[in-house]
Amino acid sequence: MRASVVIPAHNEEKNISATIRALLAQDHPDFEIIVVNNASTDRTAEIARGFPVKVVHESRKGLLWARERGRLEATGDIVVNIDADCLPDEDWLSRGTAHFLDDEVAAVSGPYDYYDGTPSFRYISRFAQRNVYYLMNLFVQLPMIRGGAVMIGGNNFIRRAVIEKMRGYNTDLTFYGEDTDTAKRVSRHGRVIFSRSLMMKTSSRRFKDEGTLKLSIKYLFYFFKHLLMKPGRPQS
Repeated sequence: MRASVVIPAHNEEKNISATIRALLAQDHPDFEIIVVNNASTDRTAEIARGFPVKVVHESRKGLLWARERGRLEATGDIVVNIDADCLPDEDWLSRGTAHFLDDEVAAVSGPYDYYDGTPSFRYISRFAQRNVYYLMNLFVQLPMIRGGAVMIGGNNFIRRAVIEKMRGYNTDLTFYGEDTDTAKRVSRHGRVIFSRSLMMKTSSRRFKDEGTLKLSIKYLFYFFKHLLMKPGRPQS
């Protein structure tokens, strides 16, 4: 099963090399890497072109514009979304795509491990994701609830056919809540799995920049906002 890994990258010259190298080391037999240079003003595109990956450009700044451009370029059966500061283990791609042997599965996601965070922050965040997120994902997909699903924006796998049925990503959104909106629309087309073992190492830089408590509250607010509201539609 062919996978297309999409990496949105806005001014990521310091991180993009490590992320690409981690992907090139994957043991999955059939995949492509698509780096979407999203209105960067640094050497992101130049650095990415030094690797055997596809580099495309999206001048409209915004995570969902970049994801949408990437999925339009994708040739794989599965579209895989990661961020430009992610460091996947070498079997991550194989373990994620294996879930799609079940035809009822529309998408798969897993937790983050903030590798450069403090030990206490890493432990608490991993515990919350592996338990609270996992249980919440099961709960909101119960037949009597059908409220959506839980997905991590930089650690998810979605059937390309499902994204096409959704008419792409909701480019009205800029960042916060985009993963919840996407998960909600994906869940209309099949089951969404939150795998506790599908861990993705990523940077805690956003928490360091904005403050852990402030950012955590913001994430929770937008999660419930988009979980409870009608799922958005992409721009035509």
